Amino acid sequence: MLGCVIHGQGDLRVEELPVPEPAPGQALVAVRYGGVCGSDLHYWRHGGVGDFRLREPMLLGHEVVGTVVSYGAGARGPAPGTAVAVHPATPCGVCPECSGGRRNVCRDTRYLGSAARFPHVQGGFAGQVAVPAEQLRALPDGLGLRRAALAEPLSVALHAVRRAGDVTGRHVLVTGAGPIGCLVVAAARAAGAARVTVTDLLPRALEYASAVGAGTVVRADDPVDAGWPDEVDVAVEASGVAAGLGTCLRLVRRGGTVVQLGMLPPGQVPFAGNLVVSREIELRGAFRFDTEFDEALRLLAAEPALDALISAVVPARDAESAFTLAADRTRSCKVLLNFDA
Repeated sequence: MLGCVIHGQGDLRVEELPVPEPAPGQALVAVRYGGVCGSDLHYWRHGGVGDFRLREPMLLGHEVVGTVVSYGAGARGPAPGTAVAVHPATPCGVCPECSGGRRNVCRDTRYLGSAARFPHVQGGFAGQVAVPAEQLRALPDGLGLRRAALAEPLSVALHAVRRAGDVTGRHVLVTGAGPIGCLVVAAARAAGAARVTVTDLLPRALEYASAVGAGTVVRADDPVDAGWPDEVDVAVEASGVAAGLGTCLRLVRRGGTVVQLGMLPPGQVPFAGNLVVSREIELRGAFRFDTEFDEALRLLAAEPALDALISAVVPARDAESAFTLAADRTRSCKVLLNFDA
């Protein structure tokens, strides 16, 4: 079977790998689609994500869907042949964060395709993968595997909106119209937001945001764009750049909430902390997700319009061209690898 293995900065290889045997408690899944995520691109372009650096070859991928093949000893789950999405996180279940109901920030979690620990947790970009059986989720009726590949990034977006609190009837600003930012639009609308404004530098990215429900889109580099709001109730920073955070802090109303979702560069990042104080702004982080994964699958089944975010499906054997396309935001939003091609 083929697998997409990152060996170092700029060194992505499509390799022939042995089919794994599911260990006790595991399920073997035949992967159909894998979504290329921003973190996958960071490993490819920079050899790491933030402070997590590659120290050994690693199978990439954590946005994977497919069908159940078999189970290891003692494992149970959806019947073989069932279409499933794979929840990529395995929290430890015993740390203070897990005990306190915040498993998404578990201090000892295992996450598919992550170099956060050593040995690294191998990912899901392969023809077949063995994962803990409890991470499988059968797809709801009406949801096909292609759209279901958006479940992981949509879960991230749903968690960010949840961190913002009740957005019913509110005006929400989203800075950054990449795949995650666009899915924040969908999540905010599903949560009852009355209006969503999105900023980005690229017209093509803003077109994707409009397709999934943004009421107003704004060129971030155009200070006289007529779409700029005077103020918003909630802002979600999804670009991962300091300028985006600055925009959120400047435009959110007094007593409003800013959620930092985009992963900022490692090290010190300047921001307008004086506004946090003088306007008593709630500044909150949002990291990954937990139970939102099941909510994401239900929303995907109900919202076929989210198909618009899948801009290309590329055979896994052409993984490097898929990564090149995914890194070019003038040409793409979400790019999927097809392991059944």
